[in-house]
Amino acid sequence: MTPTSVAAYAAPAPTAPLERITIPRREPGAHDILIDIKYAGICHSDIHTVRAEWGDGGTFPIVPGKKVAVVGLGGLGHMGVKIAAAMGAEVTVLSQSLRKKDDGLRLGADHYYATSAPATFEELAGSFDLILNTVSANLDLNAYFGLLRTDGTLVQLGAPENPLPIAPFALIQHRKSFAGSMIDDIPETQEMLDFCGVHGLAADFEVISADRINEAYERVLASDVRYRFVIDTSTI
Repeated sequence: MTPTSVAAYAAPAPTAPLERITIPRREPGAHDILIDIKYAGICHSDIHTVRAEWGDGGTFPIVPGKKVAVVGLGGLGHMGVKIAAAMGAEVTVLSQSLRKKDDGLRLGADHYYATSAPATFEELAGSFDLILNTVSANLDLNAYFGLLRTDGTLVQLGAPENPLPIAPFALIQHRKSFAGSMIDDIPETQEMLDFCGVHGLAADFEVISADRINEAYERVLASDVRYRFVIDTSTI
């Protein structure tokens, strides 16, 4: 059996020496390659990063693990949390309020923040390798780009009604990327379904009859669904 955790050295703070800690690692999947690293070099950029010398304040403790933020805890978001957690990422939910915090933590999130609190964007600046934006509202994406680390990516999954303005320097600084994704091809969809099957992941849903469709629409707009409506077509 492959260990579910490995030893590492982490920088707890800019002025503190590195310390030996244990970090979690998921089991390799069918399409993964397990590499046994015997030696690791020390680059001057490591020292700059550990000592927060590049002007971004640093995020501590610093250790190579992925930090993923999921914006919105709805139909897409709740599955994003489950899958990211199963893949071994440290997962944070970013939602308008803390109303669904207990659910988010139950689904696998490690942290949960309210985006309505201005301090959230200050506290989490430069924290994430990947942000999945699952909401269809017109958010201030420039604020969310500020939450990405160097070389981090924000993936747009929700489709808002109006165009999203983006400030070029929000991307240029620290080589950040903006990407989009919809439904993938059959092989990648099958890979996702296989992964969910192995890890026992499924959507949380509420079955409704066809005569409740209009009610369901209004409840979706009010974020009053846990977390996907499914219509029983035999009632149409």
